[in-house]
Amino acid sequence: MFIDFFYTCKAKGLDISLNEWLTLQKALDKDLCGSSLSGFYYIARMILVKSETDFDKFDLAFSECFQGIESEDIISAQMLRWLDKEDMYDMVDEDKRNMLNQTEESSLIDKDEIEEKLKERINEQDSEHNGGNYWIGTMGKTSFGNTGANMGGIRIGGVTGHQSAFAVMGAHKYKDFRDDRIIDNRQFQLALRKLRQFSTNLDIPRTELDINRTIDKTCNNGGFLRIEMEKPRKNTVKLLLLMDSGGTMIPYSSLLNELFQSVHKSNHYKEVKCYYFHNCIYAHVYKTPECINGDWVETDWLFRNLSSDYKVIIVGDAAMAPEELYSETGNYRGPNGGISGFGWLNLMKRHYRKLVWLNPKMAPGHAPWREAETAVKNLFPMYKLTVAGLKKAMEELMTAQ
Repeated sequence: MFIDFFYTCKAKGLDISLNEWLTLQKALDKDLCGSSLSGFYYIARMILVKSETDFDKFDLAFSECFQGIESEDIISAQMLRWLDKEDMYDMVDEDKRNMLNQTEESSLIDKDEIEEKLKERINEQDSEHNGGNYWIGTMGKTSFGNTGANMGGIRIGGVTGHQSAFAVMGAHKYKDFRDDRIIDNRQFQLALRKLRQFSTNLDIPRTELDINRTIDKTCNNGGFLRIEMEKPRKNTVKLLLLMDSGGTMIPYSSLLNELFQSVHKSNHYKEVKCYYFHNCIYAHVYKTPECINGDWVETDWLFRNLSSDYKVIIVGDAAMAPEELYSETGNYRGPNGGISGFGWLNLMKRHYRKLVWLNPKMAPGHAPWREAETAVKNLFPMYKLTVAGLKKAMEELMTAQ
């Protein structure tokens, strides 16, 4: 019966096993969904979707397959025509909307009660209504409709007013969860957890209970308890983060700040060093994102003081003129130390064994106007700064040499 739904889910990129599909069929056989389409939606999503990054794909598949299905909570096409009028919102300015008095019903926040009232109005209503505090309509004070003054309820059609509805029919709610989108702080932290390499070969005191050795020693000691301690396992990863700042990276300033905060919240690394550059790494890297001349360290200092076992993440769009990459005489910020930007990047690659480049706007393929990006892409493993790209970059950093 739902075979089209299965193939649609697969077409949207959902990884659904036969066992999971049969589990859904068993749920239907046991009537766990009742006669509710909403119930089927939640049961199917719970069984078929393994990760929050796939919620949006599931919603798209579900909408494509069941959008036209009649159910007890369906809104008629006629009612949507009454409600879905884009010019209505523009006709009334925000000040007048805020002056609308809220009725006693506006304080009603119980979802089940509001849905029951909505069903009653759907059965009763036979004409369009604008304003008022009873019918489903626009610019009113009930808990359903759109462009009204009620702080909470169910928006149906149109555009939202106060952004307060707890349910929006047909909303594209999970698009920001997808793993092909630019990422946020939480997703940064989840991906950075992959940079873990535990060891007990450290010069630290034995502060953790060794359960297995304690049991062995106690048994060998005639049953008298003998406590054995061991060194705690610590993450030995050392991380160097280099971020492009200013110019074409200004639109991504918030993203870089999220990455910076995530790295420092991930306090389980052995060492973390963060520096900045503009467009390309030259003879100096900067201590702050303002890239102020003099407030820097020499790139040679990095090579002398940060050993080759550092994991290096470079973040930038590689959007620079070819002369900024290849000139040996200097760039507009000063001398290069007699080495081109491309030469300094080669020195980075030669010194550090594990290095990746993350690009927030990397396009597929090559193009003449992206000569510098293509050159950098050929030099380093480059990944787009999305959830999926960051995961691949972390895996690259942790692979064996």
